[in-house]
Amino acid sequence: MTSLTINPSGPLRGTISVPGDKSITHRAIILSALAEGESRLTGYCRGEDCLNTARAFRAMGIRIDEAQDRLHVFGKGLWGLTEPEQPIDCGNSGTGIRLLAGLLAGQDFFTILTGDESIRRRPMGRLVQPLRAMGAVIAGRKGGELAPLAVTGSRLRAIAYDSPVASAQVKSALLLASLFAEGTMTVTEPRKSRDHTERLFRHFGIPVREEGSSVVVEGRQGGHVGWPGAKELPVPGDLSAAAFFLVGATIVPDSEVTITGVGVNPTRTGLLEVLHEMGADIRLVNRREQAGEPVADLLVRASSLRGIHIGAERIPQTIDEFPILCVAAAVAEGETIITGAEELRVKESDRIAAMAEELTRMGVGLTERPDGLIIQGSRGRRFRGASCNSHGDHRVAMSLAIAGLLADAPTNIEESACIETSFPGFDAKLSELLTKN
Repeated sequence: MTSLTINPSGPLRGTISVPGDKSITHRAIILSALAEGESRLTGYCRGEDCLNTARAFRAMGIRIDEAQDRLHVFGKGLWGLTEPEQPIDCGNSGTGIRLLAGLLAGQDFFTILTGDESIRRRPMGRLVQPLRAMGAVIAGRKGGELAPLAVTGSRLRAIAYDSPVASAQVKSALLLASLFAEGTMTVTEPRKSRDHTERLFRHFGIPVREEGSSVVVEGRQGGHVGWPGAKELPVPGDLSAAAFFLVGATIVPDSEVTITGVGVNPTRTGLLEVLHEMGADIRLVNRREQAGEPVADLLVRASSLRGIHIGAERIPQTIDEFPILCVAAAVAEGETIITGAEELRVKESDRIAAMAEELTRMGVGLTERPDGLIIQGSRGRRFRGASCNSHGDHRVAMSLAIAGLLADAPTNIEESACIETSFPGFDAKLSELLTKN
């Protein structure tokens, strides 16, 4: 079992980059495989989740050449995929398995999609149900509620779907399925989720329009006619990966860190808005655009935080940053209340329960609720050094590592290998900022 030990340290100082955006990398691989010709993805995320998506397309006949800083994807067009010989293992990636389920529902072959123990516990019914309404033939454990999923490609028809949850994974899977469907597909959410798929559709020349919280795509039953060609795809740095250093540099006294080339898509910047409201000193400089995505360098300096209320309307834009926001709340002055976050109970771990358990080990006073947490913050807090567990969740592991910088003794995090799924070299980046002092 891999573990990570963090010694109390600080301040954090220097300039770093972070891995390419994981969400964008998944989608860029998928659309590049469906395009005609060679697309080049620079700055892509090399975490295991995204590499598993690349392996899935290799298994379906797509050549993908991998280098340290770029992927070359040789797309074969909309109908260029072939039936894989073995089940496709998506590892720990909910994005991978759900987006592939949508894509493969309209193919003309059979596929089995599976993943690790965590993925086999995560809900799939919220996606399977609307895909079946489109005509998809999908079987799975508990009637399709759980993976593995057996997908028999079939003729699809577009539908108007009102999603009960704001989920970029569900929305994106349905939009990918719509490329193979007859008619006009409309997906409506209760609140707008991240829009990377819509932006990449436009980058590839696929017509998509947004009407409030609805997204509309015309089916492409015409096959190759007018189908996009290959693209250059510079992937911005992942704001969810930058989040750990943003919070670390905010809460560790005398810190100052610049993180270059980070994606600042408005559907993802809830973290920045929340931290600003709490009193963080974070500035966006050198703003620009890459492949339809807004990008900036982030300059963060240490500052004092205050507790706030984070309600349901903010959860879709902070869904991945919840664990590290809990760490920020623990060192803020006063109480932080997080509500409307029940979706976090079905991520890589039950993130509400996981953070409640581990922060309690580290001496934080809190109350766990069905849809969130009440965290009793304390300015100038020193966490209690403890033996913690990641619960197999990379974001929990990295959040506990940042908390460990302010502990009164070393913090040991068990099951830390999961960090590789999204942020290979996280501990080296952290050490780099600490050793420059």
